[in-house]
Amino acid sequence: MSSATGDDRFMVTTGIARLCALPGLAGPGRLGLVTNHTCVLPDLSPTAPALMEAGVHLAALFGPEHGLYGTAQAGGSETDEVDPATGLPVYDTYRREGDRLDKVLINSGVDALVYDLQDVGARFYTYVWTMFDLMVSAARTGVRFVVADRPNPLGGLVSEGPVLDPAFASFVGRAPVPIRHGLTCGELAWCLNRSAVAEVAGRQADLTVIKAAGWQRRMDAEATGLPWIAPSPNMPTYATAVVYPGTCLFEGTNVSEGRGTTQPFETVGAPYIDARFAPALAELGLPGVHFREVRYVPTFDKHAGVPLRGVHLHITDREAFAPVRTAVAMIGTLRRLYPDDFAWSGDFIDRLWGSDALRRTVDAGEDPLTLCEPPAPPGRWAGEDVLLYP
Repeated sequence: MSSATGDDRFMVTTGIARLCALPGLAGPGRLGLVTNHTCVLPDLSPTAPALMEAGVHLAALFGPEHGLYGTAQAGGSETDEVDPATGLPVYDTYRREGDRLDKVLINSGVDALVYDLQDVGARFYTYVWTMFDLMVSAARTGVRFVVADRPNPLGGLVSEGPVLDPAFASFVGRAPVPIRHGLTCGELAWCLNRSAVAEVAGRQADLTVIKAAGWQRRMDAEATGLPWIAPSPNMPTYATAVVYPGTCLFEGTNVSEGRGTTQPFETVGAPYIDARFAPALAELGLPGVHFREVRYVPTFDKHAGVPLRGVHLHITDREAFAPVRTAVAMIGTLRRLYPDDFAWSGDFIDRLWGSDALRRTVDAGEDPLTLCEPPAPPGRWAGEDVLLYP
């Protein structure tokens, strides 16, 4: 079997691989590809050249946060340029929305956008909000929108964490979605299109989802057999993605989430943490995780160059592990052990959590685990009719 259609070794054929095999799936006209370095075929060949070889009329490329080539750190992107591999113009979409993004689409001259980005299954990972913003612009400008779907690397059986309060909407959460959403990008697009997109744009986008063949909700990234490409500089391994829906909350505190180390989000620490922290976490008996005491010095980002003490999360049972509940328990423990040292990083925690409930509960000295309901099926919040896979 050719690289355009997949490979017998792999259980799942991504939506973009199906499009390479059947170019007509995206419809007619000049197509723009929303993509980055993660978007490869099973043989690791990049998708844009493969689509062009297959006869797809690609006219432009659109890059998200971190850029088309993934070189930029969090909060950064790359500039508009010409892609040397394809000769196509590259449009940077990061921090562009509303009229600015509408103008980008109009100036590109595309008739449809094909979205192919590797998500990590967490609300605050910005690629899905690039998708949302582009869907809104596509609806307003009459551009068709096609999602070339990929599996949710965390599987699709569980959602976890609060649904975002629209009053706290930002680029780490535009619409009412839980922290761990349990959907593929295609399913999330269906869900958002009939509600939030229609509300913002005044109409739904003309949406098509090219499903990933062979994926089932019980399958995580490793079960698919597909290669793991680090979707951003601080998401190096699948193990990072597993803990990320929880430990990303530390971005809203004065605790290092491990940026500037080789194990971001798996490691957390602070200058004031002492020998009490790891044993206190062990006493909580949180399922699916062990905490190992560590010391480290971040090379950049929070507390760069400062010796820190903290813990490394070792996941012992992925099915039992609840990342959001675990991180909330860790935050509550930090507040209890170090009340004079632990602090929030402005109001960013409210945007990450999706409301101010976590901050208010912790500051009141109450147990924040009362905010954490047990993990639930994705259909409970999204509606069963948006689920495209068994």
